[in-house]
Amino acid sequence: MSKKIHDFNDIIRKLRKKLFGKGPERIHTVFVQNMAISTLYGNLTPAEQFIARTTEGKETVHMARTKLIQNLYAASPPEGLEDLLGAKLEYLFSDIKVEEDIAVSVFVFETNIQ
Repeated sequence: MSKKIHDFNDIIRKLRKKLFGKGPERIHTVFVQNMAISTLYGNLTPAEQFIARTTEGKETVHMARTKLIQNLYAASPPEGLEDLLGAKLEYLFSDIKVEEDIAVSVFVFETNIQ
């Protein structure tokens, strides 16, 4: 793994740990043109896992995990992210499969980041 990808993953992990109380256990990121595509494994806290045992709970956890992240990034990208990649973050698309505890985030930048 390149140092840039490692540092990118570290920024993502720290932000999510600060926001949710637990960061992902493992992140796999690839850079493709102007996108960083990250698959995040082991995201949910024990409380979220408990809440997600019902259909309504799964929906609540899904909404919190997707909307909260998207709103946070829309307001302000994580500190150091744009400097690391040398490009401005334009969009974040994010989703989580609560049952499997796997999330995917696609970060779209204004210019290529490789």
